[in-house]
Amino acid sequence: MKYSLLTILLLLVVVSVAAPQPPAVRMTPEQYISTFKDAAIIDMKKTGVPASITLAQGMYESDCGNSDLATAANNHFGIKCHKEWSGNTFIKDDDTKDECFRKYNNVQQSYDDHSDFLRSRDRYAFLFNLEITDYKGWAHGLKKAGYATNPQYASKIIDLIERYDLQHLDRGENIPVASITKTPPAIIKEKKNDPIIVKKKETIIAQSGEINEVPYVLAGKNDSYISIAQKNDLLLWQLLKYNDADKNDGLQAKEIVYLKPKRNSTETEYHIVRNGETLRDISQQYGIKMRKICLRNNLSDRTELQPGDKIWLNKNKPD
Repeated sequence: MKYSLLTILLLLVVVSVAAPQPPAVRMTPEQYISTFKDAAIIDMKKTGVPASITLAQGMYESDCGNSDLATAANNHFGIKCHKEWSGNTFIKDDDTKDECFRKYNNVQQSYDDHSDFLRSRDRYAFLFNLEITDYKGWAHGLKKAGYATNPQYASKIIDLIERYDLQHLDRGENIPVASITKTPPAIIKEKKNDPIIVKKKETIIAQSGEINEVPYVLAGKNDSYISIAQKNDLLLWQLLKYNDADKNDGLQAKEIVYLKPKRNSTETEYHIVRNGETLRDISQQYGIKMRKICLRNNLSDRTELQPGDKIWLNKNKPD
């Protein structure tokens, strides 16, 4: 039997479409932790939500960054639009058809919005009276406050934290990723038969990243501004200027050190001052030049802030 060239081409197209496609590369738990641990640490410093809780919730809710919502909308916590949301949206079926979910420009926005979501609702207020290292209290408190309907939610979050030693983040320490011994690895996915397998032990060390699109490194235990400047081919005066620092200032382990000038604004509208925070602290947290914060809020760089003060970040303080 003879076939025309057009028929043969059509058959090839059908075969190509019908042939099984290679599966997409999945992000592993180790890769997720390595990629987003700094976002959780930064978020903890800004809002007081333990980094271990945020990271474990992100792992659980987003299937370690592999869910449709995470890949298409950068939404790692399944937060729906609600009345107050005015940003971009992503529509997908969930409890009902065509539900509205928040869509973010990047994952850091998702992490920030998650903590702002907790801080802005009265039912979670009691959590912020807990010690930041009390991850078990936080996990059980979230369940008690109605964050999730799954009766095992708290135990699953605690299991993730303890399996990967995420509690070290809450104390400003590096996290050695624990090997799985007794607990089976397939706890993250509940609805699909696609368990996540941990292949080996790995040590995850917080080192560098970007805040507000400005590159930074986290200072090591014995680092100084001079040593960091030398490691990154910068002059000392440049590094000090980038970080609103003085040559006599010391560095704490895990302190953020910017390698380029901070930006003039951020997408976050304002910051609520916590006990002991300074204008420089806020400047470093958000990657915004301190003089810009001072100008927007009619403050001097020596102004002492009070807990509860509202500091405007991307526009001038309203009259």
